[in-house]
Amino acid sequence: MPVKPKLSTDEILKAEYNYIANTVFQANEDRSRVASFYFVTVGSLVAAILGTIFSTENIKNFALAFVGLFVTLTILGALTLAQLARLRAAWHESVQAMNQIKDYYIKHNKEIEPAFKWRIKTLPNTDKPYSIANLMAIEVSMLSAITSATAFYFLLLTLGNIAWWGWLILAATLAGGGYAQWMWYKSLLVDDQ
Repeated sequence: MPVKPKLSTDEILKAEYNYIANTVFQANEDRSRVASFYFVTVGSLVAAILGTIFSTENIKNFALAFVGLFVTLTILGALTLAQLARLRAAWHESVQAMNQIKDYYIKHNKEIEPAFKWRIKTLPNTDKPYSIANLMAIEVSMLSAITSATAFYFLLLTLGNIAWWGWLILAATLAGGGYAQWMWYKSLLVDDQ
């Protein structure tokens, strides 16, 4: 009869804790990369457009192409927000798992309880105001709102000179686009999806 290997629960829990700690670190790194990619993409395209000197007529000739470009950037902003939200939720789930292991150890070793600041009941919310994750999402939402308003600007430009009501549409698009992007982020910012 084969002999069952003796398992050390401490070693298993330590390995699990280390794995979870690595997933927390990776989620934070990925959030940074996702946001940076979006910022560089938007910045590069806007700089390329602004770096090219167009006359008013040339801008009208290329306006539809710019509509497509800025709609694409708005969609990329929404996808970036989705990635940021899911990475924040993944981070939160991993930290919850780490705290479950802490709680197990505390249950069996009461004297170590004061060593831990975060516990399952004291974890920051997924949508913690002023966290780095939230601030990055605000930046992406704002940029995406600007790209959506810019798409409408070029769309209106194809129709001719922009009248006073056109500027109201642009302001509404800017505010509505920012709000829609932020609500999109918040709707995806939940655990267990």
